[in-house]
Amino acid sequence: MSFFAGLVADLADLLAPLFHGSAMAAAIVAVTICVRLLVHPLSRAAARGQKARAKLSPQIAALRKKHAKNPEKFQKALMELHRKEQVSPLAGCLPGLFQLPAFFLLYHLFSSSDIGGKANELLDHKLFAAPLGGRFADALGDGGLLGAAGLLYLALFALVAAVATFNYRRTKRQLAANPPAAPGAEQVPGAGAMAAMTKFMPLMSFMTLFTVAVVPLAAALYVVTSTTWSAVERAVLYRDMPTGAGAMGAAAAM
Repeated sequence: MSFFAGLVADLADLLAPLFHGSAMAAAIVAVTICVRLLVHPLSRAAARGQKARAKLSPQIAALRKKHAKNPEKFQKALMELHRKEQVSPLAGCLPGLFQLPAFFLLYHLFSSSDIGGKANELLDHKLFAAPLGGRFADALGDGGLLGAAGLLYLALFALVAAVATFNYRRTKRQLAANPPAAPGAEQVPGAGAMAAMTKFMPLMSFMTLFTVAVVPLAAALYVVTSTTWSAVERAVLYRDMPTGAGAMGAAAAM
């Protein structure tokens, strides 16, 4: 935590000539972009995996028909097909999982009153009038919804709602073009979790609104930046895929 806090503070010092009092907030956005750039190769690999799985659909259907009365043989044959084609059914979850450590580090940095036995100076920083360690409830208690901090949160909520609506419409189109698999698909490794996620997939993006409202503003900036990046990244990576093939990728990203 102390090392990460020092890293963010040093980056804020570098950005201070450009962003002045909001340099720490700019540093958090920069850290988020760096994390997303590091994770981008995994996102590209996940997109390639989605394309590969889309191409395997006819072979999977043939295996399902061949082993319709023997689910165990179907599962073994399917796992062998995935191994042969070097396809992982859960590869799309990796980009989201690798981002979690940075999010939790920021959450704890701006929720702790001390770091390494010293007072946490990061809590003194603000984005305009809103403390980076504060939450939406604090903004409501200090000036209300139309106060300086409240207006900042309204802007963040508007951005998150716009991105969530974009993701919602895109995911609904994908799911409409790629309905749940035929009976027997539950034998696919990881398919149970994927099927459960599919039911809530169109609404998952709107969960970000709740996250932004309850976490410290610093962590909220990470979430907003990462979510916006994800929407743009998926639109680019999945642009040449058959409609519906990228639906799982949309659910897995933050």
